[in-house]
Amino acid sequence: MCTLVPVKLEEAIGPDTRDRRARAAVAALFLTNGALFANLIPRYPQIKADLGLGESAYGLALAAFPTGAIAAGLAAGVLVRRLGSARLAVLGTILTGVCVLAAASAPTLWGFAVALFLAGAMDALTDVAQNAHGLRVQRRYGRSILNSFHAVWSIGAVTGGVMAAGAIALDLPRQIHLGLSAVIFSGVAVVALRWCLPGPESPTAEEPASSGRPAPSTPAPERTRAWLVGTLAALVLIATAGTVVEDAGNSWAAVYLSGSLNASAAVAASGFIALVGAQFVGRLIGDGCVDRFGQRAVARAGGLLTVVGMGLALAFPSVPGTVLGFAAAGLGVATLVPAAMHAADELPGLRPGTGLTVVSWLMRMGFLLSPPIIGVIAESTSVRWGLTLVPAVGLVVIVFSGVLGRRREPSPL
Repeated sequence: MCTLVPVKLEEAIGPDTRDRRARAAVAALFLTNGALFANLIPRYPQIKADLGLGESAYGLALAAFPTGAIAAGLAAGVLVRRLGSARLAVLGTILTGVCVLAAASAPTLWGFAVALFLAGAMDALTDVAQNAHGLRVQRRYGRSILNSFHAVWSIGAVTGGVMAAGAIALDLPRQIHLGLSAVIFSGVAVVALRWCLPGPESPTAEEPASSGRPAPSTPAPERTRAWLVGTLAALVLIATAGTVVEDAGNSWAAVYLSGSLNASAAVAASGFIALVGAQFVGRLIGDGCVDRFGQRAVARAGGLLTVVGMGLALAFPSVPGTVLGFAAAGLGVATLVPAAMHAADELPGLRPGTGLTVVSWLMRMGFLLSPPIIGVIAESTSVRWGLTLVPAVGLVVIVFSGVLGRRREPSPL
């Protein structure tokens, strides 16, 4: 005996032309978001040298970007509802480009820090808005497509890094280079707005009990609360480990390669490019690996790869070895943030979205704290010793990955 289940017509037919265009538009927004800031990162050594910054001052200045992101993060939801996710994403993209150009042109340390603070704020708003619109498109598709947008973000980051390396090799002034970057990618975002989904944001509806998500329940006993808090803290550490490694590549790869290993400015950009490129590959293959081996095994393997790859690169310093070390770290952390978010969102005893919100908010502390921590260590010893934070957080992942899920056994037919 079989039971007829009502299916929405659009789900049965599949996405229409408007949905496909909206998906391409959201992908374009993710591409521009990845590319804009990536054009600035390889310029950091020149900015650091022109402003005469020491390692500690440089690290503290870079912390302005995540500080701005944290400060603006709470306003994103209100702005999405008032402006619409697509409009906010495009507006945030344009303002991010302006702030990145201002950071590259700043004549003083304070001007550089303020510009990075504003760039971080605009980037946070853009990030929330483009993910919100991506989820709208995903609901239209009736299947998961959000990971593909994050892979496109990685393509944008690699594109921006390559553009910057080319501009450095051509000795193009950074104001002209980043001005062109802002115009190009702002234009892409404006064009993409035409194909985004129209209308107001869809209200969040409560999921039915049949969805498989635990429904809000009565307050848990103290022992369960302690377990819940401990598990959530471990997931935050795992997600933060991913952001720390990513930020080390963003903020310090070019500085270490050019300063400590005497690589040319163009070659020094390859450390960041290798990290985000390997991260992109990891995101492409990550879903299949998680389905086959489980989040826990994939996270532990990634933590081990980060420890061994970056550890060897720092123990035996060379330009090729360091580039490979950053690539290994990028591949190792590729699935950490999605894994932590997914696990947090399914924690029993929490309302839907609560765990995800906590992990998303607190993991930004990795972007905030890692630049000054590495900077302080580098100031007292060397950048090489400061970068030992990367294999250290790989060990954190190995230790705490037990909170992630094992491989799910297929259901019997």
